[in-house]
Amino acid sequence: MQSIHLALFVGAALLFVGLLLGTLSTRVGVPSLLVFLVVGMLAGEDGIGGIQFQDFELGFLVSNLALAIILLDGGLRTRLSTFRAGLKPALTLATLGVLLTAMSVGAFATWLLGIDWRLGLLLGGIIGSTDAAAVFNVIKGAGLRLNERVESTLEIESGLNDPMAIFITVLLIDLLTLPDAKWGLETLVVLIQQFGLGALLGVALGAGLSELLLRVRSNEGLHALLLCTGGAAIFSLTNMVGGSGFLAVYLVGLIAGNRRAGTSDNVLRSMDSMAWLAQSGMFLLLGLLVTPAGLITSLLPGLMIALFLTFIARPVAVWISLLPFAFSNREKTFIAWTGLRGAVPIVLAVFPLLAGVPENRLLFDITFVVVLTSLLLQGTSIGFVARRMRVALPPAASPLAAVALEGAEDQFLVQFRIQAGSRAEGKTMDQVAFPGVQPIALVRGGVSLNLADNPVLQANDLLTWLTSHAEQEQLGEWFLATTATLRRFYGDFTVRATARVSDVAMSYGLTGLSPAVMGMTLEELFHQRHKGTPVVGDTIELGGIRLRVRSLERGQVHQVGIRLPKT
Repeated sequence: MQSIHLALFVGAALLFVGLLLGTLSTRVGVPSLLVFLVVGMLAGEDGIGGIQFQDFELGFLVSNLALAIILLDGGLRTRLSTFRAGLKPALTLATLGVLLTAMSVGAFATWLLGIDWRLGLLLGGIIGSTDAAAVFNVIKGAGLRLNERVESTLEIESGLNDPMAIFITVLLIDLLTLPDAKWGLETLVVLIQQFGLGALLGVALGAGLSELLLRVRSNEGLHALLLCTGGAAIFSLTNMVGGSGFLAVYLVGLIAGNRRAGTSDNVLRSMDSMAWLAQSGMFLLLGLLVTPAGLITSLLPGLMIALFLTFIARPVAVWISLLPFAFSNREKTFIAWTGLRGAVPIVLAVFPLLAGVPENRLLFDITFVVVLTSLLLQGTSIGFVARRMRVALPPAASPLAAVALEGAEDQFLVQFRIQAGSRAEGKTMDQVAFPGVQPIALVRGGVSLNLADNPVLQANDLLTWLTSHAEQEQLGEWFLATTATLRRFYGDFTVRATARVSDVAMSYGLTGLSPAVMGMTLEELFHQRHKGTPVVGDTIELGGIRLRVRSLERGQVHQVGIRLPKT
């Protein structure tokens, strides 16, 4: 009995320490995932904890369950509207990009380590895909707000690329353990089956699960638990029938988060807690599996492979994969840099251990070094690179709460707190209100004020509005203290995208524009220049002024910021 209590104490204490340090790590720019790994290593057999743990099967099981929850949470937070800008490039990166990365890393590893080419390609397949847990966690932890084209591409890629990585890994393991096996059309069928069954079951069962939960109408905490257990069941079922459970559970989250007004903020907060628990437990366990003393011999080759992956293999794969798409050089550079490796490569590195592949421990140790290097090098610098590449948007005023109204398409109740020094402070309700939004309630010091009295707004007032998603950001700017940053980014003036270029040219004295351009609306101009998929932050230089997309509505440019040349 005492041993059971001791095990529970050690497990709970490690989770507590990891979570506590993880919450503090973002303040110093260190990814929390790296903290969990280090805590696990310190608690392991070569660390101060001295815990003997080499149960790779348990680590594999826990990691798969945790990844399913993390992907489910990521899908819940992804809006279907983002797929218009990110699906095609993400799918290309998840297939061609992973294949190119695996081949180039495999060739380099074969030369560097002097191993069988099949082992080299196996290592390339293991570390060839980006990791959803790392991408979601690091972007969120860095407080980044990326433009939709880049963010959706990175998030969708990390959710879709696991089938290709698993396919390459399993194929190479079979090639090493079953040398007499014949390869041909069957291998292609397996890949199609992974993607096809994963997509089919994810969509069908995800729709059924979300509809069931909407009809049950349980409280938010129970709703989140039902989502987790239902998603985990679909993940396992899809794997059992030969599909990609990772793809399926991501699609389950995507459908549940977008179907009939989606999920409430309270459900997302509950899911956020579960995702934190899943990723902390997973990385702590993976850290325990590592023997730091054994990493010494793999440290130098692992670093060299990690640097080759980061600075050569991933960038080349990204630039080739994104050639057909309208990405700027800065966007491609940032996407290449954000090829974060995390739990998925470590989990895939367990496959050769369980299958008895030669040099399996070498593959595992090098994979671990690559993951550590990726989190330390790319994870800590992602904010700096985003700003240097100009793909980061200025911070927006996030509502304290946002509730989608059922039966009212794209209508939300949102509540903001007025910050001291914001544009709204000292203004009356009439001065803040504009078309497309409707004030609902004003609370000051716990007392609800009468809106009909047109009260003067004060700092720390709580305002509730009825608004659309497209108007929400501009509304929030009234309550944000740092509006100077927004003006520098978007410009001093905002116009509707339905305005004609000719009207803008007349207002600001623009000359030398062609008749074809003068006859367009600003919306049509952005769609022409950005190949039909403009996103917030896209710019056009027009006759000496800069136009920048400020908001979208149903995939169409809604508002445009105008920045005049400095005089």
